[in-house]
Amino acid sequence: MSTPTITSLALLTPGNFADDDPYTGLEETLQLFEYGERLGFDGAWIRQRHLEHGVGSAAVFLAAAGQRTERIELGTAVIPIGYENPFRLAEDLALADVLSRGRLQIGFSTGMPHADLLGDLVHDGDWRGFDLSYGRIARVLDHLRGDYLGGPDTVIHSPGNVQRPRLQPHNPGLVHRIWYGGGSLRSVRWAAENGLSLLSGNIVTGEGTDDFATAQLNLLAEYRRTLPAGTASRVALGRVIVPFDSADASGRARYRAYAAGRHERTLAPQGPKRTLFAPDLVGTAEQILEHLAADPVLAQVSELRLELPYEFHREEYEQILHDVRHLVAPELGWRPASLAARETAVR
Repeated sequence: MSTPTITSLALLTPGNFADDDPYTGLEETLQLFEYGERLGFDGAWIRQRHLEHGVGSAAVFLAAAGQRTERIELGTAVIPIGYENPFRLAEDLALADVLSRGRLQIGFSTGMPHADLLGDLVHDGDWRGFDLSYGRIARVLDHLRGDYLGGPDTVIHSPGNVQRPRLQPHNPGLVHRIWYGGGSLRSVRWAAENGLSLLSGNIVTGEGTDDFATAQLNLLAEYRRTLPAGTASRVALGRVIVPFDSADASGRARYRAYAAGRHERTLAPQGPKRTLFAPDLVGTAEQILEHLAADPVLAQVSELRLELPYEFHREEYEQILHDVRHLVAPELGWRPASLAARETAVR
């Protein structure tokens, strides 16, 4: 079995906040991004969630995060495309990317959760006939490429100048930093065919197997088989990892209860789509490393995303990040960016 070698380490946080005090939770999430950067993490990602106590606009949040950080990649996993107007979303993402000096990493998924409640509010007309799937993501990509609108002689007049119209601001690099959260064979094929990087987390579809690791390995193999030769792309693996070496007794009990409450779903495929869940890794760093060393999927990737649990407190998140950075990730071959740069310069 191959030994995992991780070269890129990122965190993914849900961005929780209290119903009666959203500012405090959002501010603490921004502070978590800053803390991750100080620890040397390579990326900090936010979930996009609607009708929940979480970030409803990843572009707005990442624009703020870009002003609070300097080096770390800023990602979102994932934006459900069914809610979005492709052109307006592309504008928001492009603006946030320029403000961050080109650090955004944008993950998409298809569909529209809570469609029965939000469909009529988001879309005019009969949204049930709209393409809320891959075609809608493709339209975002088309806009980000910055093609001019109209014919070669089409111009627009503004108070400051005359120019050919296209999405502004235009950063040609952003379209090459787009990811897809793929959980099925069909979705990873589409991501590969369109040159998108792949996000694969702790939820996949059981296609021909009831074993999570086997299903995820099949996804990675299908993605790499389908990816056109010479296409530059990345694959990142998400895992819920909760070391409690530096936690107090109450924290350890809370973490164990969290994992226990989610364990049953990992025992068999769930629902008509046969969804498979990976177990959360909760314990000492030594116990977690034992599990990770035996994870056949981790051995196939070089990028690891630490998926933080929902509804934990900032101090708990910081303790988890601290223990992963100091006790887990180095044993997987990872080095903070600043240290890795110094080691390369010495060679």
